[in-house]
Amino acid sequence: MEHPPLMQGFKPFGIPRKMLRSVTLLFEEYEAIRLLDYKGMTQEQAAVVMNVSRPTLTRIYEKARRTIAQALVEGMMIAIEGGTVQFDKEWYRCRRCYKLVGGIEKHHQCNECDFPDSDELIPILTDQK
Repeated sequence: MEHPPLMQGFKPFGIPRKMLRSVTLLFEEYEAIRLLDYKGMTQEQAAVVMNVSRPTLTRIYEKARRTIAQALVEGMMIAIEGGTVQFDKEWYRCRRCYKLVGGIEKHHQCNECDFPDSDELIPILTDQK
């Protein structure tokens, strides 16, 4: 993946957060949805981009669709995290403004909110299941 999603997930309107259950959409599932549904790639093209076989991509995509459908039908939050993807560089999210910051070697702080403390940059981790 070039970069993580801009958001950390989604929450349904009209239900207080404390009353919500959540499901997890893995980074590779998000990427399959992005490439196939948003970018309009064929499964063959998306499999090449994701460096997986076409049958593996199909399994990832089907699981992503089931997860999203469950969240929509049951009114659940979707957390986008974890999985077994590699980004093009290290990515971080600012604790203050939630902006994505790529490549900590070039960024010691969030340029959006100019917060001087690099501890405010949270690493976006992968390889979690």
